[in-house]
Amino acid sequence: MSFVKAKDGTEIFYKDWGSGQPVVFSHGWPLNADAWDAQMLFLVQKGYRVIAHDRRGHGRSGQPANGNDMDTYADDLAAVIEALDLKGATLVGHSTGGGEVTRYIGRHGTKRLSGAVLIGAVPPLMLKTAANPGGLPIDVFDGIRKGVKEDRSQFFKDLAVPFYGYNRPGAKQSQGVIDNFWLQGMTGGHLGQYLCIHEFSEVDYTEDLKKIDVPALILHGDDDQIVPIGAAGQRSVELVQRGALKVYKGGAHGMCTTLADQVNEDLLAFLNR
Repeated sequence: MSFVKAKDGTEIFYKDWGSGQPVVFSHGWPLNADAWDAQMLFLVQKGYRVIAHDRRGHGRSGQPANGNDMDTYADDLAAVIEALDLKGATLVGHSTGGGEVTRYIGRHGTKRLSGAVLIGAVPPLMLKTAANPGGLPIDVFDGIRKGVKEDRSQFFKDLAVPFYGYNRPGAKQSQGVIDNFWLQGMTGGHLGQYLCIHEFSEVDYTEDLKKIDVPALILHGDDDQIVPIGAAGQRSVELVQRGALKVYKGGAHGMCTTLADQVNEDLLAFLNR
């Protein structure tokens, strides 16, 4: 397995397939790089170099008590990009990973990038505040903290159902997808995942979005039960400098899995623009 050492010595796992123009993926919570398998398998066969890492505290990366915050996550992503000396890369972030991509640009700029894709991403801010009335109340995130603290295993099994829209009428549920979600979640560290809840819910990415000066594609499902489109994708496209929003009718939060073919074709079209 391949690892990069972060500034504090934490080992960050990554996988790196193929050659050509690099595409770098940042996964959602509580998953790991395997969440991108459908996209990586597709794009590597189209001639792209595809790279995905496990966020610290998640998957196969180190599980330190420190650094479980978005600034450090972004710096860890920078460590991977710099260690591999990537140039002209496209960053793709889903959910919390969209926050990571956005904060990376806010902290490190776009000199190594040619584009960015945010899919069901948490920016600009998920928490409901006076300035963000379309967000979700703090009780929602306190409930997530409670579920993770008391019975993480069962919480992940339950969360997978709305994550993939399997609670909607007529949805075809895949036990394999649910099991894979649970497995990825359980490979992560309890502490890191718990602390990450604050980072995807209460961190404001507004100023980071304004610094995205490369072409940006925003994909969001209008039936996303985890990150509602009105507080996320529809607001983010107004803040980036060169953005386009594509709405997936009936799309769930986990549409990189449930609508993988459509997501893959949209990614390929963006890369080939």
